[in-house]
Amino acid sequence: MVCGVDNVVFLVYTLFMDIIDLPEPLEFEWDEGNKHKNLLKHRISIEECEQIFGRDDFITFTDTKHSYKEPRYVIFGKNKQEKILSIAFTIRGRKIRIISARPAGNRERKLYEEEISLAKV
Repeated sequence: MVCGVDNVVFLVYTLFMDIIDLPEPLEFEWDEGNKHKNLLKHRISIEECEQIFGRDDFITFTDTKHSYKEPRYVIFGKNKQEKILSIAFTIRGRKIRIISARPAGNRERKLYEEEISLAKV
């Protein structure tokens, strides 16, 4: 088996996947400066971002690279239109604060599909 870059990235993601205790009920906090940035830049609405957290078919991991001021996390999941998104977020008090959202890249989609299919077994 050839070990390419995709395999290395996959291993890095799977080694750091976490079970993150999301606050209930789910509440969101939006920074006014970033509130519409995801829609303008990636055509992803606030509602689409929030939908992912209400589903049970998502994967999360700690974003150690960007967690120097506060713990940050990444979630890969599908919105109601079945589009896989990658969302960076933090938890402040009892609220989820979304930092950024974008369509998942090829490797992220592959990782998501593999992990979700393993979870269903």
